[in-house]
Amino acid sequence: MGSSGGSSEHFLRQLSSSDGGPHQLLQEDWECSSRRGSRRWSSRKKQAARATRGHRRGGGFCGQTEEAAAAGRKRVMVVVDQRSGAKHAMMWALTHVASKGDFLTLLHVLPPQSSGSSGGRGCAADASALANSLGALCKACKPEVEVEALVIQGPKLSTVLSQVKKLEASVLVLSQRKPSPFCCFMRSSSEAFVEECINRAECLTLAVRRQSKGVGGYLISTRWQKNFWLLA
Repeated sequence: MGSSGGSSEHFLRQLSSSDGGPHQLLQEDWECSSRRGSRRWSSRKKQAARATRGHRRGGGFCGQTEEAAAAGRKRVMVVVDQRSGAKHAMMWALTHVASKGDFLTLLHVLPPQSSGSSGGRGCAADASALANSLGALCKACKPEVEVEALVIQGPKLSTVLSQVKKLEASVLVLSQRKPSPFCCFMRSSSEAFVEECINRAECLTLAVRRQSKGVGGYLISTRWQKNFWLLA
């Protein structure tokens, strides 16, 4: 499958058609808030132009709502971490889901720190460096997509679900691991997390796993299809 805007929109409509109609892929609103642990990659001229338009419509970035909807822009959120599978899912989302002018949000969730534990600052610094590295990679690979990275500490599932709702993401992309042959009678915590996100997130949710080199392509799971093989 190609990475053009038309092909990515067609792919999303195809996945959601079994639910009685395509999901709404336009961003309805832009949450105006200054978030700690966040960074956005975009050209200064574009940022200045948006800030000016936003000021005319009420200030900040909230003025982008009507223009983003009119242009058919959407927000794609990807949950990232240190694993290679997460990076593969991120690159798949960048090339197959995000189109020109869309927003790509990389969300890295850190586990809550227990009282009295040490190493919190080092962990946060590593997470910030990882998010910055992945964000810069995405921007270098596809400059026409607006990229931002968020590092948030908290329970993983509830944090992801709340950020999807808060930022009104159109598509959520997760990495899924290959099931262990020893987990025949119970799901792993990773599988449970992916399944909960697919069933509870308020947007189209795609779980992605890259196939082995000998097979090629990706396995895609949604609320309606499990391990759909996409040769791309």
